[in-house]
Amino acid sequence: MHSWTQTALAAGVFVLAAGGAQAACDVDKPGSALTLMEAAKVYHCLEKELHAGYLQGDKRWIPSEFVTDYRSWKAASDFPAAPGFHGERYLVTFVNPVGEAEYMQFKEENVTMPAGSVLAKESFTVNDAGKVSKGPLFLMQKVAEGSSPATGDWYYMAITPDGLPMTMDVVSACSDCHQGNFGQRDGLGYPLEEARAKP
Repeated sequence: MHSWTQTALAAGVFVLAAGGAQAACDVDKPGSALTLMEAAKVYHCLEKELHAGYLQGDKRWIPSEFVTDYRSWKAASDFPAAPGFHGERYLVTFVNPVGEAEYMQFKEENVTMPAGSVLAKESFTVNDAGKVSKGPLFLMQKVAEGSSPATGDWYYMAITPDGLPMTMDVVSACSDCHQGNFGQRDGLGYPLEEARAKP
């Protein structure tokens, strides 16, 4: 069980309908007004359905083990990260064992993620009316130096909530933002400090 789920349950925050329809996860306030605990409650309501959706279907060019294995990786935050990048979506980030030690230091500069590092970011939105929607699974894979100079040696991939690989221009849709905003730390975005998990 993830630590944010344990925290939510310990505080007496219970979901309305475990595993039920997405509407059961809706809240009575705008997504921008959710507390960390309220965001954790929404995620706990969605998490089984979210993961099941990502697992559906053929992943084609995306390594299927990224999708089947990421939930066993280190969770980088104790609460879903507040909306910001990724289309104002809440993000829940996991880092694989290869990249865990470097990523979990949350360094602001001189970051060098080892080749073979993979980050997986589940996502969801809560609109101004409190309606919850599932979002894509975003993936970043660090590859050998010189393999993809245009993207800082990162491969970017995404899967829709119903398991389909997304076709996109990874330079304009992903790399320009990651390298432009976080180039000093190898293109890594981090959860807000108050939501970060301990290494």
